[in-house]
Amino acid sequence: MKLALSFTALFLSVILLQLSSGGIGPLDALSGIALEFTTTQIGLLGSAHFAGFFIGCWWAPRLMGEVGHARAFAAFTALGTLGILGHVLTDSAWAWSALRVAQGLCVAGAYTVIEAWLQAKVTNANRGRAMGAYRLADLGAALGAQLVISVLPPAHYVSYTLLAMVCCAALLPLTLTRIPQPVVATAPRLTPSLAWHNSPLAVAGVLVAALSGASFRMVGPLYGAGVGLAPSQIAFFLAAFVAGGALAQLPVGWLADRFDRRNVLVWLSVAAILSCVFTATVTDLPAWGIMLSAAVFGLTTYPIYSIAAAHAHDFAEDDQRVELSAALMFWYATGAIAAPYVASALIEGYGPPALFALIAVGHAALVVFGLVRMRARPASSTKTRYVYAPRTTFAVGRLLKQFRDPRNGG
Repeated sequence: MKLALSFTALFLSVILLQLSSGGIGPLDALSGIALEFTTTQIGLLGSAHFAGFFIGCWWAPRLMGEVGHARAFAAFTALGTLGILGHVLTDSAWAWSALRVAQGLCVAGAYTVIEAWLQAKVTNANRGRAMGAYRLADLGAALGAQLVISVLPPAHYVSYTLLAMVCCAALLPLTLTRIPQPVVATAPRLTPSLAWHNSPLAVAGVLVAALSGASFRMVGPLYGAGVGLAPSQIAFFLAAFVAGGALAQLPVGWLADRFDRRNVLVWLSVAAILSCVFTATVTDLPAWGIMLSAAVFGLTTYPIYSIAAAHAHDFAEDDQRVELSAALMFWYATGAIAAPYVASALIEGYGPPALFALIAVGHAALVVFGLVRMRARPASSTKTRYVYAPRTTFAVGRLLKQFRDPRNGG
């Protein structure tokens, strides 16, 4: 019973954290439009978020070791709350960028604490159920966060105050639980070269996944506004992307476990290119058509990271898995920092369809590189199981390690 209550507290904190942090990105983009920020300034807000996220991934394990899980979680959540509330004090794009760094720190730090706590509580008997509930809570809240902005007026103090209250509320379940805090595990050693050594294609895959996901989530509202969607419709446009990605996990996972993962990666990228070309060139669709194109885009791009990660783990030793997961997250975070700003600069120069043109070029490069790598090395004789890999923190590798062991049915 105590274990169930502990998981409930963790998942409730995840939901509240995701609702606030997932909503701030699109709200900032819409608010930036209302406040007449330049397109590149809006893109800079997204890049600043991922810069804070990257710093938080480094800092969080060390802070946990110094003050414990609960205090570290409280510190990071307080940073996130301050980062949201600060928006109502100024309409400077540069100040908002600094505030988004604080929000990125909050997301990385809080998720590191949650995943470390979850890892300490799961056993082989309940790991599958616990991870399934964790993924459901994270994806469901991410979907809800996109829909939240349909009822929040842009550039309004009420909107930011409500999100700050939700972020602050994430403190309550975890800090009030009477379950003893787990022992702090050592932080995974970060060796980015390990991912490249195991699979150059996997590194390319996570970079393209960052290009697709980070630019769409942070700059997608600019495209929606550019093609005439109302703010409430933009919320459903972004939610359709998340829903498409969630629906893709089972069928894509089935394919990735039964065929050469590189073939699945290449063909999925080909489908992503077609989706991007269609979205970029057919700009006179009705609102429902734009939503459908976003869902197809999510279906073809969202699983790229998980497939790339599974391919890298096919070539890893069991004692490398945690460090390899951290290395892949490093490359994703690196790509996610650059993607929103580059996408916004292209939109400013060439219009909203440039967002999907950029993503199409990235996937075309991945297709070419995938074909080259297929000629350079045969597929691994041992396959790990496909696992949906959340792009949360460096610590998530510990949670997924057991699932990737080929001896467990991979």
